[in-house]
Amino acid sequence: MLQKGSINLYTLKQKGMESMQVNFVTIHDPRHQGYVKYKLDHILIIIMAAVLCGLDELCTITEFANNKAEFFRKNFGIESIPSKPTFSRILSIIDGKEVATAILEIMKEKVTGREEIIAIDGKAICSTTQKNKSHSALQIISAYLTESGVILGQEKINNKTNEIPVLQEMLSYLNVENKIITADAMHCQRETCKIITEKKGDYVIGLKANQKALYEDVKLYFENPPADFKPEIYTTKEKSHGRIEKRVCKKVSEISWLKERHNWVGLESVFSIERTITEGKGTSKETSYYISSKNVSAEKLLNIAREHWKIESLHWLLDVVFNEDESKYASENAHITLNAMRKLALLKHKSYLSDKKKKPSLKGNMFKALLNEKLLLEIISA
Repeated sequence: MLQKGSINLYTLKQKGMESMQVNFVTIHDPRHQGYVKYKLDHILIIIMAAVLCGLDELCTITEFANNKAEFFRKNFGIESIPSKPTFSRILSIIDGKEVATAILEIMKEKVTGREEIIAIDGKAICSTTQKNKSHSALQIISAYLTESGVILGQEKINNKTNEIPVLQEMLSYLNVENKIITADAMHCQRETCKIITEKKGDYVIGLKANQKALYEDVKLYFENPPADFKPEIYTTKEKSHGRIEKRVCKKVSEISWLKERHNWVGLESVFSIERTITEGKGTSKETSYYISSKNVSAEKLLNIAREHWKIESLHWLLDVVFNEDESKYASENAHITLNAMRKLALLKHKSYLSDKKKKPSLKGNMFKALLNEKLLLEIISA
C-alpha cells in the first residue's frame, strides 16, 4: 500500500516517473517505524538519482543529495536529506534481493514482447573477495533480454555453490516459452537443457571440455569431417579502427549419430564459429563450438551467439562506467542493491539516448545529468 504524502504522485505522473516511487514504496523497511525520520522510498530515490549521474560511493551520494536538496524537494516532495551514516545504514540493512526485485519490475516496463533471446551469465564483484579465499567474491547471475536490455531476473550465487544450480532455479520462475536461452559452456548440462525444453523454450549453449565426450566428438567432427560432411556455412567480415574480424559459422543438423551416442535432451544442431582477427600486431584465430535445440540457418545461429555477447558487454559497462569491481561497501545487501541500480541506470540512459537519437557516451551522458537537472528528470522518465 502506498504511503500517503510519501511523494507528490500527481507531479510524478506528470513527469512519467511514478513507477519508481510505486515500486520503491512496496519495499519492506526493517527499521522501527516509531523512530523513522527519513522515508525509505525517499532514500532509495536519492540513491537511484545519484547512480543515474554516475555516483555510487557514500561520500559522493551524500554530497550530491545535499547539493540537490531543492531538486528533491520540488520534484519528489523530499523535505530533508539524510546523513552519510543514514545512507550507509540503509544500504546495509535493507534486503538487497527485495530492492533488486523492485528495480527489475521497473525495468520490465521496457519489455516489448517481441524479444526472442534471453542471455544468462554471472558476474563476480571482485572487491568482495575475502582474504586468502580466491573464490569468495559475491557473484550475481542475470537473465538479460538482449534486444531491450532488460534484466528479467537475477540471483546471488552462494559461495558454497556455483552458477549451475542457481541458473536452474531461475528457470523455474522465468517464462522462457518461445524464447532462446543462451549461456556459456559452464551451463552445458543435461538437466539445464531439459528444464528449458520442458518449458517450451530453446537453447544455444557453448560447448567445452566440461562435457568432455560430447565436446571431443563435435570438435573432431568439424576438424576431421567425414566424406559426406556438408555443413551450411555463413561468413561475415567487419572492419573497424584498423581491425578486421572475420567470422565463419558452420552448422550441421544431420546428427542422428551424435544424438544416439549422447542422448542429449532437445539437441537438433551443432555449429562452430571460427573467428579470425587481423590487426597491426598480426592475425589470431579461435574456434568455438555450440549445441542447440534450434534447427535454423547458420546465419541465424551466428546472430544468436553474437547476441549473447551483449550480456558480457553489460558486465563490462558495470566495471568501466561504475568501477563496480572496486566498490568498497562492506555489506552484501549494499552490493546487491547498487548492482541492480546500476543496471537500471544503464537501461535508462540507453533508452533516453535511443529516443533522442543521440550518440554521446553513457559516461558522458551521466555527467551531463549531474550538471543538468532537467536532463536528469528526462532520464528518470525514459
